[in-house]
Amino acid sequence: MNLPLFIAARYLFAKKSHNVINIISAISAIGMAVGTAALILILSVYNGFDSIIRDNLSDLDPDIRAVASEGKFFRPDGPLWDSLRQDERIESISEVLEDNVFLNYGGQQGIARAKGVGDKFGEASGIGRHCVEGQFSLHHSEVPLCSVGASLAYRMGIRAHFTSPLELYYPDPKSNISLVDPTSSLRSVKLWPKSLFSISADIDNELIIVPIESMRRITGLSYGELSSLEIRLKDGSEKNVRSFIKDYRGLEQAGFVLQDRFAQHPSLFKMMRYEKLAIYLILIFVVIIIAFNVFGSLSMLVIEKSGDMQTFRSMGASENCIRKIFFYEGWMISLSGLLVGLVAGIGLALLQQITGLVKMPGNYLVNSYPVVLQASDVLFTALGVAVAGLAIAFIGSRSALAQVGRGSGQ
Repeated sequence: MNLPLFIAARYLFAKKSHNVINIISAISAIGMAVGTAALILILSVYNGFDSIIRDNLSDLDPDIRAVASEGKFFRPDGPLWDSLRQDERIESISEVLEDNVFLNYGGQQGIARAKGVGDKFGEASGIGRHCVEGQFSLHHSEVPLCSVGASLAYRMGIRAHFTSPLELYYPDPKSNISLVDPTSSLRSVKLWPKSLFSISADIDNELIIVPIESMRRITGLSYGELSSLEIRLKDGSEKNVRSFIKDYRGLEQAGFVLQDRFAQHPSLFKMMRYEKLAIYLILIFVVIIIAFNVFGSLSMLVIEKSGDMQTFRSMGASENCIRKIFFYEGWMISLSGLLVGLVAGIGLALLQQITGLVKMPGNYLVNSYPVVLQASDVLFTALGVAVAGLAIAFIGSRSALAQVGRGSGQ
């Protein structure tokens, strides 16, 4: 039997002569509970917004993107590429020819990123679900069409189904720049806007999706030359994506790179991880501040139980044993708050996740605050709060006993 732990439990639940000690202990436990529940809820809401961003990007971004390790363009030829195309795990492969172009529409000019794709891209990517005006299509009979990001379209005055064509210009690598007529060194193509899409601020502001034949025409590249190859798997889980990339590691030795979704947007996903870590650290700091209430509770309890400590010493209890009593007392206050906070936080997060009880103000992609409860968040919250309570209990018990000892000596 752990005697210090038993005595600490008796002190925790026993009635004190000064009711203020019970009140401070209760406030400490409630504060830890509120901090714990807030950690779980806020991290779960962040996970919800994170999942929305990932889902929106996933429609346009493939599970795997193959690019050249050097240079803009490449030709995916050879036995390993043939083997990749025949892999049964692949649901679709999209050839992409992408580069920056100069735009002209009704006198409005600008720079955009033109993404040339095949006719099956719309079905493979699900881009049609994000069209806010018109329907996604790249051809009407022999007429080439395009789909424009909503912010880019607004800036240039583009609307779907307008009769005016959108002109794309690209430098002709085979022509010398003429100072007399600079346009003579540019290749151009005319496309008619068929739809406007909205995915994210960055994409909406710079992207235009065009037929790959139109991109070949203005870039002067031959058939088969690409800027990337987009691969979508039947099961796009992270485990399967890693396994697929590992199976075709030989492409890296040939000068190609297979990128998963994290590698396609390294800055975005790093920023999201750092933001979540910053939120966690800030809330843990708040919990530590709340936990200092335990320090005051222990100080008052040590003063009240000074007579008991003399009795324990006369019965042979060491200073370390007495210190452990108050250490366990402080930690149990923190752990009781942690337990209540975990139950409350998980319960509220699941309630919001299932029912969407708390609605979001304004017009957004979702009507209620998105919540995704993750076991890792619960685990790290429990560990963080438990360690914070442990540290405060350790410091508080030693400091309180030292102060009482100095007071007795005086």
